[in-house]
Amino acid sequence: MSTPGQQPSMLDVVRASGLRADRVRHIEHLERRAAEYADWPDWADPLVVSAFQLGGVLRPWRHQVQAADLVHAGQHTVLATGTASGKSLGYLLPALTAVLDDAGRGLAVRRPTVLYLAPTKALAADQLARLEALQLPGLRAATYDGDTAPEERRWVRDHASFVLTNPDLLHHSLLPGHERWARFLRGLRVVVVDESHHYRGVFGSHVATVLRRLRRVAERYGSAPTFVLASATVSSPAEHASRLVGLPVRAVTDDASPRGRTDVVLWEPPLLPGGGEHEAPTRRSAQAETADLLTDLTSRGVRTLAFVRSRRGVEQVAATTRRLLGEVDPELADRVAAYRGGYLPEERRALEGDLRSGRLLGLAATNALELGVDIAGLDAVLMAGWPGRRASMWQQVGRAGREGQDALAVLVAADDPLDTYLVQHPAAVFGTPLEATVLDPDNPYVLAPHLAAAAAELPLTEDDLVLFGPSARGVLDVLVAQGVLRRRPGGWFWPRSDRATARTDLRGTGGSTVRVVEEETGRVLGTVDAGAADRTVHDGSVYVHQGDTFVVRRLDLEQHLALVERSAPPWTTHARSLSDVRLLETLQRREWGDVEVCFGVVRVTSQVVSFLRRRLVTGEVLGEQPLDLPPRDLVTKAVWWHTSSQALAGCGLEAPDVPGALHAAEHAAIGLLPLLATCDRWDVGGVSTALHPDTGRPTVVVHDGHPGGAGFAERGFAVMRDWIQATHDAVQGCACETGCPSCVQSPKCGNGNEPLDKRGALRVLSMLLRASADGG
Repeated sequence: MSTPGQQPSMLDVVRASGLRADRVRHIEHLERRAAEYADWPDWADPLVVSAFQLGGVLRPWRHQVQAADLVHAGQHTVLATGTASGKSLGYLLPALTAVLDDAGRGLAVRRPTVLYLAPTKALAADQLARLEALQLPGLRAATYDGDTAPEERRWVRDHASFVLTNPDLLHHSLLPGHERWARFLRGLRVVVVDESHHYRGVFGSHVATVLRRLRRVAERYGSAPTFVLASATVSSPAEHASRLVGLPVRAVTDDASPRGRTDVVLWEPPLLPGGGEHEAPTRRSAQAETADLLTDLTSRGVRTLAFVRSRRGVEQVAATTRRLLGEVDPELADRVAAYRGGYLPEERRALEGDLRSGRLLGLAATNALELGVDIAGLDAVLMAGWPGRRASMWQQVGRAGREGQDALAVLVAADDPLDTYLVQHPAAVFGTPLEATVLDPDNPYVLAPHLAAAAAELPLTEDDLVLFGPSARGVLDVLVAQGVLRRRPGGWFWPRSDRATARTDLRGTGGSTVRVVEEETGRVLGTVDAGAADRTVHDGSVYVHQGDTFVVRRLDLEQHLALVERSAPPWTTHARSLSDVRLLETLQRREWGDVEVCFGVVRVTSQVVSFLRRRLVTGEVLGEQPLDLPPRDLVTKAVWWHTSSQALAGCGLEAPDVPGALHAAEHAAIGLLPLLATCDRWDVGGVSTALHPDTGRPTVVVHDGHPGGAGFAERGFAVMRDWIQATHDAVQGCACETGCPSCVQSPKCGNGNEPLDKRGALRVLSMLLRASADGG
């Protein structure tokens, strides 16, 4: 902020000089921290050291040198420190030293090379800009991704020494075409896995298997690269990194970088007036509250980034902020924009440039900007709703104050059980270790396509099975029985002419993305993940792009196309669905008296059957429109519990009350699972029933939303009692009488949040806690 002494503090701005002080639930003051420096290592190439010094790094921080020393010594390493702690120097110093070791020596047989992997193309492009700024002679660095032209790809394969790409291109291009990369692979010294905490759940499981395939192909060319991972602060970084790369990894976690003072505010929007005697109260939405805060901060010249969890929410926050700013100063309205996935690459690059330059004062963004895209100079961060994990929260908080200035971060609670719990229990945010990062490389739905891809790259042998884990042999037998692979004396072979990688979706999005096209002009507005298309771009749905509103005229699932027409209806749309869960196999069980808790395999059949039109602002339901969309089957992992009708009657529940009580308990439990696992409520689903056909008893099921499972339900089973206790406390602590979005209502309920019984849910949850204590 300019001339801060002449302006109110950022805290005063958001509190509106006390008018909104009652919305502040807690302020955590993160004090300034002094830097701890170290000397440049003796082994570092003088050219590399000089380049960093010319760029302003006169001396490195202690953790940077500690990580660099380990990598230089050939030790697989993860550097897990805070945002803006200079992790890139920790891996670039040894990587660039290795690359320049033989630079200019044309006779070198194995010219050293480095492979850099980022979860997004934007981050890889950002890293390339940093490398080019160093102006190192002999360094040939280039990105290799879906935007790289064919003629440039050949140059990269033949000449680049430092290649920046993403796991998708490694999977789809580099590994299947490894013969064309022989020069690069022979010299492979270092593999950098940036933002490694991002690799979790199904995506993380896929990437873990891709990295094992990379190790196998690299060994074929005589190289054994050192892996160095950069991560935000996460729980057990060495354990997570080891699971990711399949090798022992050393962790560097003691952050020696300086930090300015940061105030982190927990903020709860007010209850809205009105509503009938029996209607559930609602709070002002986190999006509306965030738009107000973004308006107040940017109007004071505070450079602010607002994280919003949904694409639609991003558009809404940006549009509302522009409208409010326009009432104050029309020129300011043009200095706020939206940024989200689904935009075309050129739109995203332009927005990033405008934010860096300061032309944009405010940006509403999805977590696409949570990753390490380097945008310095931000003063404040707003988070419209809990980001899903403590690690993500700290990553977002760290986007402000990167130049050492004081900073502000505000977590605005959404009307959601977890958000309500966290703003009312600050110790759960600031005094609790980070969540365990979950991934499962042994998931057969993940492992099978990668074993097929590995066999297509190089025939699989018995010796290779150790690399892919204990499940590999059984999965190979299934692939042979299905005719996917052929077994011969020399191993397992890919017998087909097409590419084995073509049908594998690393990111678990459900297949090819759906293009959103304006029917009148043919303009591509953006894309939607295939798995979300039924819910978000079905016929009649409202679609928002950079503040412009469209209505979907036709969704063509076969052509992966949604045709839209510009329109501004006075309503929003919300899909409704039906789900059925069958329990296929119990893998683990736990007896709590008359309650049995299980973890196992389930089949989920779901179908979007209609959508509601809700009036803007009030949310009033205007009508329901049927849809004709196909059912979708999902075999995945789940945690479930069941009990007897007698046990429920014993805690005061009559038979007519059971469905509503179980349904409310299910919703609340799904809302609180992210407190204990690295998921978000949209990563899991659930059903509850007073009589499940597979148990014959009242049953509640919470399942992963990805084929084969993502590890979230298994984590829930492992910490079941803590999970139920937190759920009970959240429901009991909510001020409403009959249930609201802050406790038992769900934004994704396919049954329109009926029936729900908050008091009954508390009785069920109390019964479970008593049973868990008695059952041990």
